[in-house]
Amino acid sequence: MRPLTAHIDLDALRHNYRQACRYAPDARAMAVLKANAYGHGSLECARALRDLAPAMAVACLKEGQALRDTGIACPIVLLEGFFEADELDEIITGGYWSVLHTHWQVEALLDRLERWPHHHVTVLVKCDSGMHRLGFAPEEVSAICRRLRSHPGVEQTLLMTHFATADTPDSALLASQLDTINTLRRELDLPGCFANSPATLSVPAARHDWVRPGVMLYGVNPLAPEQMLHGEIDRALKPVMTLESRIIAIRELAAGEPIGYGARHVTGRPTRVGVVACGYGDGYDRHAREGTPVLVQGQRAMIAGRVSMDMLTVDITGIPDADIGSRVTLWGRDASGAMLDVSEVASWCNTIAYTLLTGILPRVPRRYHYNDAPDDSSDTDALS
Repeated sequence: MRPLTAHIDLDALRHNYRQACRYAPDARAMAVLKANAYGHGSLECARALRDLAPAMAVACLKEGQALRDTGIACPIVLLEGFFEADELDEIITGGYWSVLHTHWQVEALLDRLERWPHHHVTVLVKCDSGMHRLGFAPEEVSAICRRLRSHPGVEQTLLMTHFATADTPDSALLASQLDTINTLRRELDLPGCFANSPATLSVPAARHDWVRPGVMLYGVNPLAPEQMLHGEIDRALKPVMTLESRIIAIRELAAGEPIGYGARHVTGRPTRVGVVACGYGDGYDRHAREGTPVLVQGQRAMIAGRVSMDMLTVDITGIPDADIGSRVTLWGRDASGAMLDVSEVASWCNTIAYTLLTGILPRVPRRYHYNDAPDDSSDTDALS
């Protein structure tokens, strides 16, 4: 068996969910499990959280159906709403809460509710308070909400928005968005669902009624590095995914020898190189620069040469006891307790932690753990 494995710590996931609740004690937290739970496996993560989370959120009905099929009974929020009116029968009868962000969705929903006079739905009316992606203009929201609230088939209407700069809580745009959405909330007297992960952690004025922790559930601090709370939050969150492989070959090279495609790296001294079973065919970022860190038996080492489809190469000259079979942690916490933050790795790839986590491909098996004890019966390939 190829040694590359994504270990998923479900106790850490539960811990991080509780941290979201601690930061927003007066709100309820819907666990965001879109994009296969940010690459962690939505079904296993949903099962791990079903006794904690009063609602879960996904991008679309297909993702929600996968949770329903595995026995998740709580409300499931469709963050992009629906794409075709034909989805509405299942949404209305299946306990889904739909975001509404455009006029045709409102018309389609109210029309379809006439077919289901004994069913009631919860909707989230999305206001474009300044991000300019999805949502109604602020001046349209009052009339839309009044219309929905007057319909007997609409049981509950929530007000929703999304922040463009919640990772920098002192930004002028965030202040403007907060003023817009909180003014509407007071005028309409509606429950709000405003805070994503960074706002849950650092923007008290956004923590109304419902919060939407996403990437923070998986142990990633979403705040910009210069934020004062950064160290505190790093300590509060635990990494959920550890991407681990092993050295499968070792090369002893003299100074002046090239390594890998394009001969990008040329050794400047006698160098011991470990070949690791992990590459961009597994979802590891091909753009990792020279010096991108990994852990080899708990000690930091650096990538030397380009990442290829199935392998990458690491300078292990300074780790003399490293050998074929030695554990290599690409990110996460290794068996010795040493930690390599996925956000640090992402910075070396000129990207963000979200893309690394969601990019791990189905051929990498996920192995799920509780209480630091592996449960081999839960090994599974990634679920899409």
